[in-house]
Amino acid sequence: MIPNVLSIAGSDPSGGAGIQADLKAISARGCYAMAALTALTAQNTTGVTGVHLVPPAFVADQIATVFADVRVDAVKIGMIATAEIAEAVSRALAPHRGIPVVLDPVMIAKGGAALLDPNAVEALTRHLLPLATHLTPNLPEGAALLGASPATTRAAMEDQATALRAFGPRTVLLKGGHLPGDQSPDLLVSDHGLRWFEAARIPTANTHGTGCTLSSALAAELAMGASDPEAVRTAKSYVTGAVARAGELSVGHGHGPTHHFHAFWPPAATYPERTQG
Repeated sequence: MIPNVLSIAGSDPSGGAGIQADLKAISARGCYAMAALTALTAQNTTGVTGVHLVPPAFVADQIATVFADVRVDAVKIGMIATAEIAEAVSRALAPHRGIPVVLDPVMIAKGGAALLDPNAVEALTRHLLPLATHLTPNLPEGAALLGASPATTRAAMEDQATALRAFGPRTVLLKGGHLPGDQSPDLLVSDHGLRWFEAARIPTANTHGTGCTLSSALAAELAMGASDPEAVRTAKSYVTGAVARAGELSVGHGHGPTHHFHAFWPPAATYPERTQG
């Protein structure tokens, strides 16, 4: 049967990140996608101009209503925004332990806007990290959770990923896209030790929503029964392809989105030429 994956995250009306990216990635990876909204944002490829929070009790109601009717094979958690929402999500998911929960600790948008209240970091660490089976921070997010400076070397990544795992998640996938150099390595830390996943850095500004996309693709692979290393390998390969072909899209004037359906759509050269609008 086709697996069902629930994303719990905020909305991006421009479609490149948040719930919209999650639904696209989950669908592209062959799963049925569902969504519980934590926040509405006024956002495009150039930045975030406003955030409207969903009341915590209603966030919990959305999650409970899905679980009451639908078999959920994996959960992805993205933008949480506040301590109260973190606690509500934790309470709503507590009765459903045993399924993969991928937590992407969304803190700052590509344009620099804060998407997590500083006071919510402690609640995220206390309530959601122990609930997560997989944590997928980038280097600034991992450092913020630890109260440290972002890692700038692979050795520092190993230290920080190991420290993050002490908060409770079964695995930590620390993403190295912020490392200097021409490589974009990710580090998986689990009971089986440390494992690096390599990829060449793609020179592009079209990276809006890459974290949302990777974590959602990872949740989809886990829902289909993949092992942790295979799920990471497949999800990373999918995102690398989505970034590599992002230039075929013509969306906005800032950090453009990745091409979630690159495996299904024909190359951009086959479409009539259009002006940006």
